[in-house]
Amino acid sequence: MICSTHISLLDSWFQVAFVLTTGINSAYVLGYSGTIMVPLGWIGGVVGLLIATAISLYANTLIAKLHEFGGKRHIRYRDLAGFIYGRQAYHLTWGLQYINLFMINCGFIILAGSALKAVYVLFRDDHTMKLPHFIAIAGLICAIFAIGIPHLSALGVWLAVSTILSLIYSVVAIVLSVRDGVKTPSRDYEIQGSSFSKIFTITGAAANLVFAFNTGMLPEIQATVRQPVVKNMMKALYFQFTAGVLPMYAVTFIGYWAYGSSTSTFLLNSVNGPLWVKALANISAILQSVISLHIFASPTYEYMDTKFGIKGNPLAIKNLMFRVMARGGYIAVSTLLSALLPFLGDFMSLTGAVSTFPLTFILANHMYYKAKNNKLNSMQKLWHWLNVVFFSLMSVAAAIAAVRLIAVDSKNFHVFADL
Repeated sequence: MICSTHISLLDSWFQVAFVLTTGINSAYVLGYSGTIMVPLGWIGGVVGLLIATAISLYANTLIAKLHEFGGKRHIRYRDLAGFIYGRQAYHLTWGLQYINLFMINCGFIILAGSALKAVYVLFRDDHTMKLPHFIAIAGLICAIFAIGIPHLSALGVWLAVSTILSLIYSVVAIVLSVRDGVKTPSRDYEIQGSSFSKIFTITGAAANLVFAFNTGMLPEIQATVRQPVVKNMMKALYFQFTAGVLPMYAVTFIGYWAYGSSTSTFLLNSVNGPLWVKALANISAILQSVISLHIFASPTYEYMDTKFGIKGNPLAIKNLMFRVMARGGYIAVSTLLSALLPFLGDFMSLTGAVSTFPLTFILANHMYYKAKNNKLNSMQKLWHWLNVVFFSLMSVAAAIAAVRLIAVDSKNFHVFADL
């Protein structure tokens, strides 16, 4: 199958591994010290992140193994759910997935806008331009990139660029955090807040844990892998969850070690160092967010192209104009919401609660149980059902916590806040 945004069976497992690794080492890693470690502390944060790594690998493995279930390839998440459950599940999964990806992309625009503001403040701290202005500029950059790159496989060299950009801001964040940490004799690692508020912040942080490994589009990525598809996808997943997670761990743990409970939700706002080094790191975060947004927006773009029958040369005037209207409109709506409520940690929590838990954990376990029912023994069946029940409860609890966090932040800050 070939369409303008979705080309199947072309990519090596190593290229797909870099797509996945780009996702977990996106500029979001600069927020995990503040959004995961600060609410959970050392024990909860470290143990939680390790457990989240293991269960995310397991859940993604279940989905990957169902790629060729029933004698056909399932190149979209909703196609797999529809094949197993029926038409209603197809539409429900479609809705969950696109909400998930939309919210992730809003977060990327907030990240890019925050990094852009950080660069501005380094050279001209006059408060003339506010965060919403920078979010708008970031959205425009994302739209231009989306129009220029027609489909996921066309990223090509941009994946290498993304890896270099990730290394730049990760290394800068680590080196400057270590430097600050050595200079500061003591840090406060206590979890802040009253006992009542801690319940909500800890629950919200649990959603952030699973958000860290969230793709919500594994079948779409797997559709681009060369044969043997399942075997190559497993190689990519093993790479992602071993070597791929190490930079994220380093940034998250070292950032928290250096600044403790006062760590910012955007780590580069906490570090001290040479002006040009901080500017380089922030610019890298901006550009990497643009590339990452394109990866996570690709299923939406693919849907729009397929829906309206966009085929042929991506540079044809008709196809270019369609991308300007469709993709530009999608990013414009994302940018408006991002500027309206620029609370990054809250976005992570809500995304994890309403879409990551259902898509990546509840649905993955139940689909595997349903598909392989005749081949599972009673203990294996019980295991999958326990996962379904546990993650369902976590999803509800995390959603309540995330809504409360957003309500609290909305009271403390007006819309289009300059954070």
